[in-house]
Amino acid sequence: MLRTNLSTRPFYNERAVHVAAAVVALLVLLITAWQVVRIVRLSRYKTELNTAIRRDKNQIEYLTREAEQIRRGLNQKELALVAAAAKEANRLIEQRTFSWTALFNQLESTLPEQVMLTGVRPDFTKEGTIQVSLDIQGKNSDANDEFWDRLEKTGSFRNIQWSAVDVTDEGFHRIVMTADYLPSRGSAQPASVTGAVR
Repeated sequence: MLRTNLSTRPFYNERAVHVAAAVVALLVLLITAWQVVRIVRLSRYKTELNTAIRRDKNQIEYLTREAEQIRRGLNQKELALVAAAAKEANRLIEQRTFSWTALFNQLESTLPEQVMLTGVRPDFTKEGTIQVSLDIQGKNSDANDEFWDRLEKTGSFRNIQWSAVDVTDEGFHRIVMTADYLPSRGSAQPASVTGAVR
């Protein structure tokens, strides 16, 4: 008996091809679904951000209008009076906390034997600095110069100037010295001899 294949097409394993195509289609479907989910999430997140931005802009505009209304409602003269009163209160607090002991300790440690201190007047300026006026009498101008040098070396006295120079009947050189006093800057360097002319 003669056995031949009379079909015009060769035989293929179609089942394997169908399985492979199904796997590929399933993968494409899963990837597409994952991308769609991501797009939906990102779109929702973008919508939330846009809503938050609009809300913040509205809040900023509202607060700006409120601040302008408050500024318009303030009486500038009253505000200036309050500011001046606050500065004056700060000056009074500075005067109350001013340490006379620290000032006199520094002056005593720098005062030469030939110089006598006859007056001390602190002035609390609006700028927050303390300006000290010192009335001194020295045996001669060199003694007064020595006191000046010692004050500068402490680091607590700046911008030292003097005025009203005259000579007393006893021959002392009397001057008025002014300086910016900075109590927190440096400490006095004790002189070798301290005291005052009698």
